[in-house]
Amino acid sequence: MIEEPGRVVAIEREAVWIEALDEAACPGCTASVGCGRWSFDWLETPRRRRRIRALSVMPLRVGDAVVVGIREDFLLRSTLAIYLLPLLGLFVCTIAIQQLGFGESLMIPAGFLGFVSVWAMVRRISRRQMNDPTLQPVVLRALPGASEGQVRQAAF
Repeated sequence: MIEEPGRVVAIEREAVWIEALDEAACPGCTASVGCGRWSFDWLETPRRRRRIRALSVMPLRVGDAVVVGIREDFLLRSTLAIYLLPLLGLFVCTIAIQQLGFGESLMIPAGFLGFVSVWAMVRRISRRQMNDPTLQPVVLRALPGASEGQVRQAAF
């Protein structure tokens, strides 16, 4: 499980909304200057907040510190589907048009069409899976009485 600490900001039936701090993935990293994540952090506000919906069976209240987890295999499969499959669609369509003997004037639109069509397919599938409880983030544990700085340290 990949874990992220946060604070409960709203409660729904069988789920909670968590506000997580958007900080670097590895807070103790000494190579932050050479990291791609760090390169873009300076463009944003230093403590931008994001909210995620997480399933929870625990009795939580607004303001509680929690640790949220998401399955690693799901995150890996999703990342590959979002980034790799559209590129494969681009290459397959471009190579197919080239093998059929068409010129570059048709290869470029065919590649773009392959990219967009596979991207749309991935998006449609992900929207269908959006409400699948096995693919949702879950509250792993509550951190009783923790301040925001302590939440970050206790999670890692």
